[in-house]
Amino acid sequence: MVPRAAFSFITGQLKKEVAIPVSASNRINTPEVADRIIENDEADLVSMARPMLADPEFVNKARQGQRANINVCIGCNQACLDHTFMGKRSSCLVNPRACHETELNYTATSQPKKIAVVGAGPAGLAYAMVAAKRGHQVTLYDSANEIGGQFNYAKTIPGKEEFQETINYFKAQLDKYSVTVSLGQHVDAATLVSAEFDHVALATGIVPRALDIEGIDHPKVLSYLNVLRDKMPVGNRVAIIGAGGIGFDVAELLSHGETNTALNIPAFFEEWGIDATLGARGGIEGIQAKIEASSREIHLLQRKTTKIGAGLGKTTGWIHRTSMAKKGVHMLNGVSYQKIDDAGLHITVGDEERCLEVDHVIVCAGQEPLRDLEKGLADANIPVNLIGGADKAMELDAKRAIDQGCRLAAEI
Repeated sequence: MVPRAAFSFITGQLKKEVAIPVSASNRINTPEVADRIIENDEADLVSMARPMLADPEFVNKARQGQRANINVCIGCNQACLDHTFMGKRSSCLVNPRACHETELNYTATSQPKKIAVVGAGPAGLAYAMVAAKRGHQVTLYDSANEIGGQFNYAKTIPGKEEFQETINYFKAQLDKYSVTVSLGQHVDAATLVSAEFDHVALATGIVPRALDIEGIDHPKVLSYLNVLRDKMPVGNRVAIIGAGGIGFDVAELLSHGETNTALNIPAFFEEWGIDATLGARGGIEGIQAKIEASSREIHLLQRKTTKIGAGLGKTTGWIHRTSMAKKGVHMLNGVSYQKIDDAGLHITVGDEERCLEVDHVIVCAGQEPLRDLEKGLADANIPVNLIGGADKAMELDAKRAIDQGCRLAAEI
């Protein structure tokens, strides 16, 4: 992730040499960052693109002192630039209405309902926010003690700290639209039935599915939740099963050094070979990138024979693969998993059998929807929406989850 306003030094240099207004752009996503650029005389004005997709009322809210109500761009590119490069309509992960304003409308309801939303991850938060905004009486439940769901794990990945901004935004919207939030308790179908809700949205997420590999119950096997949520210790030799978004996230976390370059501009420049003095032509010519090799031995594996991480975004996948390669992460495709034992993870690649002598095997593949409340609600004839991972768990997808939550809540 490029740090906020990492390249404003360039417009600052340019401003000293020209007599016309200079505009700064790129990764300027909050009013305070924009203000700082102007105050530091690095530009005469700030130009924003992605942040206006995230929140078209950005400037008005900033002027009115409503910083907490700004839906901040998290710089993910998943629905804007990635869509553009695929010939699809651009939109925004955190604001599905972007470029769909004539199709997705949050009009006030004429028949307010009493609605329960179970699960305060991205899908549940989006549903609760839109339903309450339209005038429904909404209660949001989650067994955790904080809202955010999987975003709380994602934000711990170096380069994904911006996800906290989305959690903050949803919290502000829940307060604004008077959503009743009940955290830290497991709610069952009987409770929802007795509370006489007119409608229930199940955003209960997923549960990891045990893979059909001999030795999958071995003590050295961890799930990605064990690592991201439970903070279980991980050894110096690691095999990661699954090279989708979660697998790359875990690899990024485990391979990272002490300095988080997403939060440290000088370190980011050094890592990617950028000369902030502009002594080098274009600020890059002849400057060597310095991405430190990981202190861990990491194997990132996938069954498919396609390119590792082929499902990652067009604008970010190549960066992740480059970073992993420079950190010395061994990326293998076309892998068959034979067994896990004290010696390690036994695999076959083509005709070659290998044993990866690792301390831990982290499973980042295989999950299924968590729908344990659905039957009890159906038996009581309470209408139910399944959203997010509770609907489709093949690959966790915040873009789809938020979009689905908003669209279904707009129709209720």
